[in-house]
Amino acid sequence: MGDPKRDSLNVASQRAVLAGVFHPDDGFARTNALDELKGLVKTAGVEVVGELVQFRETPTPSTCLGSGKVEELKQLMEATDAQMVIFDNNLTPSQGRSLEQELQKPILDRSEVILDIFATHARTHEAMLQVELAQLMYYRTRLKRMWTHLERIGGGGTGGLGAGRGPGEKQLETDRRLIDKRIAELKARLREVEERRVRTVGLRREQPTVSLVGYTNAGKSTLMRALTGADVLVEDKLFATLDTRTRRWHVNAFGDVLLSDTVGFVRNLPHHLVASFRSTLEEARHADLLLHVVDASNLEAERQISTVYEVLKELGIEPKNVLLVLNKVDRVSDQSFVDVLRRRYEDTVTISAAEGLGLDRLNAVVAERLSGGFVEAEIETGVGNGRLFAWLNQHAEEHSRIYPDDASSRVRISCRLPRQAVGSIPREDTVVNLHN
Repeated sequence: MGDPKRDSLNVASQRAVLAGVFHPDDGFARTNALDELKGLVKTAGVEVVGELVQFRETPTPSTCLGSGKVEELKQLMEATDAQMVIFDNNLTPSQGRSLEQELQKPILDRSEVILDIFATHARTHEAMLQVELAQLMYYRTRLKRMWTHLERIGGGGTGGLGAGRGPGEKQLETDRRLIDKRIAELKARLREVEERRVRTVGLRREQPTVSLVGYTNAGKSTLMRALTGADVLVEDKLFATLDTRTRRWHVNAFGDVLLSDTVGFVRNLPHHLVASFRSTLEEARHADLLLHVVDASNLEAERQISTVYEVLKELGIEPKNVLLVLNKVDRVSDQSFVDVLRRRYEDTVTISAAEGLGLDRLNAVVAERLSGGFVEAEIETGVGNGRLFAWLNQHAEEHSRIYPDDASSRVRISCRLPRQAVGSIPREDTVVNLHN
């Protein structure tokens, strides 16, 4: 029998069995093996009707699952009337073909699900180019079992996972020469985008920058809204944010900074997708401080922290100045879990962005990190020095301001200043005494 036809596949609200092969020593997988995949397919609009897990040292080269498990999978699909199988593993092209021939149903793997979700959520021209490139790189070696025609990315269409939203500005014949030509075009256009972004980021260097990074659905966008009041999309879905957003954030006792929200990471993120989003993460590469946001209520929090650091390394981003932000503490049922994370990672702040808990502490720690420390200052100036008063309102934490009885005398101000801001104090008609 030949490969099942996939040119009209539309799986929105269709029934799927989830499957995966895990190492026997993976203790977490024993009870939570397919949890993250469930979250991914839920975002894609798939109805899960069954699950099948196998524990073995290595996946079977031909079909990923062992032969007995393949037969079990076939019976499970018949019993549940499933229309497709979605693997948590990233399948090789030959494994995908063999499974489709064996089961006579479409087979999707983890990368294909993630790519499809990215295609659905892409809104800007740059994000669409990035997703299209990643899809083409992925599909290039899988043409024998892909759709007959590869159509333009839907950009928020309702087709759902695998609904024909494949790459290309026009229908592409399944010909590697044409795909390679398109890949070259996309890479050239993205290089231009990256060069423009590098110039834009460079122009901001006079303004301190902070970037939010973290696992998908860790609450980065919720935190950005809480800190800046920005009207950014907040959804309880994976990959709700694909495009970098930058907003102004006033950090008390420091001043204004530029705060950027970035695309979330995930375990086994497709390599080509990571590479294509390199320019989007340019802000994180040049940020003065990274706020690594973690969902502290997730039992896989430590694994997710490791994943983020691995992706940052792959992107060439050295996490020199990182503050770990343990978010969603209002959802934590066992406080000892958070205590373990705080002991394991020295630089942490505990918050709930949704409830506004711990944000003052986060503000203070960020100010400390960006300022390189603080100094105490005694300042004397004339009562009419509006420029200095405006500067102090922006940068200083005032302890006291003593006005004279005689209007011709001077004002005495006791305050706390960021060390690096001392050089920008307006000095006209001003005397500054610092106490380290």
